[in-house]
Amino acid sequence: MSITILQAKVALPDPQDCTDNADTLALLEAVFDALIKRGSDGRFHPAVAESWSVSEDARHWRFKLRPNLKFHDGTPLDAEAMRFSIERMKRPDIGATLGAPAVWEQYLGDAEVAVEDAETLTITTGEPMADLLDILVSGYALPRTVDAPSFMESPIGSGAYRIDAICQGEELALSANPDWWGGPVANQAILCKQVTDAGTRLDALLTGRRTVAARLGPIEAEAIEQGDTASAFRHIDPTAIIYLLNTTKGPFGDPRVRRAVNLAVDREALIARVLDGGGQALPGFISPVHFAGSAKTSTSADIQAARQLLKQAGYANGLTLTVDCPTRLPDEAEALTIALGEQLAVLGIEIDIRLATDRTAYAEQVRDKAIHDMCVFDSSPMSTFRVLYEKIDSRVAGSWWQGYRNPAIEALVDQARRCTDWEARERLYRECYAILRDDPAWLTLYNHTRWIGISGRHPDWRPRPDGILDFTTLPALS
Repeated sequence: MSITILQAKVALPDPQDCTDNADTLALLEAVFDALIKRGSDGRFHPAVAESWSVSEDARHWRFKLRPNLKFHDGTPLDAEAMRFSIERMKRPDIGATLGAPAVWEQYLGDAEVAVEDAETLTITTGEPMADLLDILVSGYALPRTVDAPSFMESPIGSGAYRIDAICQGEELALSANPDWWGGPVANQAILCKQVTDAGTRLDALLTGRRTVAARLGPIEAEAIEQGDTASAFRHIDPTAIIYLLNTTKGPFGDPRVRRAVNLAVDREALIARVLDGGGQALPGFISPVHFAGSAKTSTSADIQAARQLLKQAGYANGLTLTVDCPTRLPDEAEALTIALGEQLAVLGIEIDIRLATDRTAYAEQVRDKAIHDMCVFDSSPMSTFRVLYEKIDSRVAGSWWQGYRNPAIEALVDQARRCTDWEARERLYRECYAILRDDPAWLTLYNHTRWIGISGRHPDWRPRPDGILDFTTLPALS
């Protein structure tokens, strides 16, 4: 008998696409394996590779693979198969995300991938990259048939679950892989169904058995907690809701103005108004569940300090900001911008909203550095290194970079790239965190909070910190 997992989205993209959609990642991680995986502690743990080592200069990586691994179709998953898979990630047509093609190529394009023997793979990067595992966690092992037009009709991986049937955008039937390296799983068969409405997912959870409902909101969580047939588990969505600030020209070229708007915002009030309380204030450029993130820094508004900074910057009588705003992603963008405008009005700041209904064109506008003074956006990589590299470092001037420059940040990033000690590298990124609090690149607002609902009572189960539903850790549902 199968269990049913209800998700807002049930669709498998190319397994090496760059995605941060939690529903999609849950499916990918169930079906495919990478060299390593992210664990419940936020660190990386063995998967296809049972161990690894890195040189002191953070360029030479050596991975020892588990012996006798196989894909779901019985073909060997050895070092040569992993070499093929990592080489595929380097291609310019792989790793696309909204508005930003070839995300992986910028990290792996000059890497040399070699096979020592059937169970040993080496990767040598062109530049030091102590956070290479942040990239390789998305480097799923794939058979050579992956580029065949029919592959996505019946995808083949090596993960804990095999695909029995797939109907993109509707449902996905999975069965346990008896040869998976991780051993037996608690639930032998899973039916993933797409149910876009959270209330409908809730109703199905409360009236059914053997059911899991992902990505629920505070209203649904409260309904679960008032009953006794299911359990609700809270987690933070690590995707940060922010406003990118145009620091190339206009008022946000002055760090005092950037700091002032961050000090002026009552984040808790915004969360209450536009999310019905389903959020957590974001004190810095990464979430508390990111590597080197923090939940301890104050997010309280300080209107007096904000006024003083604006006065110092020459805006004692206020100013007008032109704000680009999409109608979705985040879906509350328009309501959020209106509410933000009301808060900033206290400082004499008026906003002129420019709505964008085409979300893809909106992303292209951001990538082309054609935003007005600020724009609603999100920051989704679970990698602190990637956020700094792709969005903050002026030398890279990545897709979502909007002119910010801070030599102290860039010096710390260079140190971190060469630092293979986890704790020491964390300290370097915490220094970046502190600098970006005083000299912010963005207006940071909040993370959404989500809940996972599971039929029955499961006091010992906890979701992963990044909110990705790991099918292999689910309790047995009867």
